[in-house]
Amino acid sequence: MMRRPMTWKRAAIAAAILLATGAAQAAEDPDAGALMLADQTPTTVEKSSDWRVFVEGAYGGDTVRNQSTGQETRQSNHRLSFDAQLDDTFAPGWRAVLSDRLDVDWPPQSGEQNSINTIREAYLSWQPQSNEIVDFGRINPRYGVATGYNPTDFFRTGAVRSEVSVDPNSLKQNRQGSVMLRGQTLWEGGSLTALYAPKLSKQPDANDFNPDWGATNNQNRVLVALSEKFNDHVNPQFLIYKAQDASTQLGFNLTDLLNDSTVVFVEWSGGHSATLLTQAFDQHGLQRADDNAFRNRLSTGLTYTTANKISLTGELEYNGAGLDQSDWIALGHGSLPVYGLYRNWLQIGQESPTKPALFFYGMWQDALINHLDLSAMERYDAADYSRLTWLEARYHDKHAEYALQWQRYSGKVWSDYGAVPQVTGWDVVARYYF
Repeated sequence: MMRRPMTWKRAAIAAAILLATGAAQAAEDPDAGALMLADQTPTTVEKSSDWRVFVEGAYGGDTVRNQSTGQETRQSNHRLSFDAQLDDTFAPGWRAVLSDRLDVDWPPQSGEQNSINTIREAYLSWQPQSNEIVDFGRINPRYGVATGYNPTDFFRTGAVRSEVSVDPNSLKQNRQGSVMLRGQTLWEGGSLTALYAPKLSKQPDANDFNPDWGATNNQNRVLVALSEKFNDHVNPQFLIYKAQDASTQLGFNLTDLLNDSTVVFVEWSGGHSATLLTQAFDQHGLQRADDNAFRNRLSTGLTYTTANKISLTGELEYNGAGLDQSDWIALGHGSLPVYGLYRNWLQIGQESPTKPALFFYGMWQDALINHLDLSAMERYDAADYSRLTWLEARYHDKHAEYALQWQRYSGKVWSDYGAVPQVTGWDVVARYYF
């Protein structure tokens, strides 16, 4: 850490860098960085055991638009969730991690079933030496230093089974991991991680309690990540990722502390690939002209933190595999089945349909009163000028949290966010920790 006197602001910025780059893995617990990312929701709940269990209920309403007629209707929605996490060192050098969530929705998200279970993580960890660790099982690796769009988050495709919030922190946390073998070695100022995720099944299975191997392990995949600390506040990470029947992708993450209040970040990945539209065709066994080329993906921006616990993030995003403005507009005015096929693949891959986008995120901890946190998010598609706005007020005490959330999708018909049936939505959420 920095050798200058540690003010609250310096501590907050330094913690942000550790969370973003994974530098916390250089501590005694090699999985510290991953565990710190396990739940970004602020809480004062003290850990009294190896278990962390809570129940959460939500009641809300949506305004839904019929794209054909333009007519808007209102509907209510309800959700009950059970969440359990275990992190237990049961023998010297051995650790068990389990993270599972059950969501029950009315009306059902899928239109047919109202409950879905997500095995986020379930793995064993062996630490033969203080600087070496081997993990095996279902693991949720989260890479990237950006907030809204992570080009190096290679394991996000097919990982979300139940979307309980559009908050990017929730999307990264509440998703299923991939079955893999992972090895890590650490040294002073750096770390090396290598993992292998094998193919286990061909097709996804959205049934309630199915482990859904086909969503996360439908091809053989390999990833290697190297982090090396340059100085007190610069810790870059380099990644190499290879999926079966696809070209190798390179990745890079970097954060830098500009001053006491500002962190700048850059996240990039690049490699030969087809456009997302061609990938969508391939997933359905359809033929389209080969458009394989070297494509870049980028997220860059900065986070500014004030002395009164306000954190503001601005992010410029570029997805080289997305459509440019003219092609995206043409697709919306063309074949509706092709448009729907494309949107379905975007949802699976958690991708944006177009190349350029902007993202803003703000959070005010202990706003107005202690334990009250205010958050706001704006996603803006720079190709079709549509947007998603999300607001949250969350109050937390020792054993419970209460939240009020509101969101709005706006834009022209068949635009990125204007095509979403939901126009506005609100939820009242209550969570209790056992």
